[in-house]
Amino acid sequence: MEEKVNDLVKRLIKLNETVATMESCTGGGVCNQITNVLGASEILKFSAVTYSNEYKIKMGVDSNIIDKYTVYSKETAVEMSHKISDFANSDFGIGVTGKLNRSDSSNPYGSDNMVFVNVYDRKKNLDYTISIEAIYEERCENKLLVIDKIMDLMLEIVK
Repeated sequence: MEEKVNDLVKRLIKLNETVATMESCTGGGVCNQITNVLGASEILKFSAVTYSNEYKIKMGVDSNIIDKYTVYSKETAVEMSHKISDFANSDFGIGVTGKLNRSDSSNPYGSDNMVFVNVYDRKKNLDYTISIEAIYEERCENKLLVIDKIMDLMLEIVK
């Protein structure tokens, strides 16, 4: 994954484009991978870890989206990516929400092993949404799986 992240950061620097993240189940892992690369400060505008519904809403996610589709949905991931991009005035916003093989008594909806990701390209007003099944028993392995898939998606978008 290190090579992918290095490539992504270099591409963003070359294009003079920026990114911001709003992460839930990855716990800032996407941001962490980006900041491991020299020069990341040129492209990373802002990152928020919003584990709770309360803080997703405080960051601008419409509570009606959460109420209608649940916090674990592609719609919420889309909303997260748009709001973080707007908040940080970044070219790309990454929104991540889902469950990593764990039930959530506060939000008992949806699959316990599905993660939803959206990358918002603000300049083109385009959304790129993927869902990723958490296939490993260990939470850490699932987080790395999701982060790796996000890097793949970003590399497809940022040319």
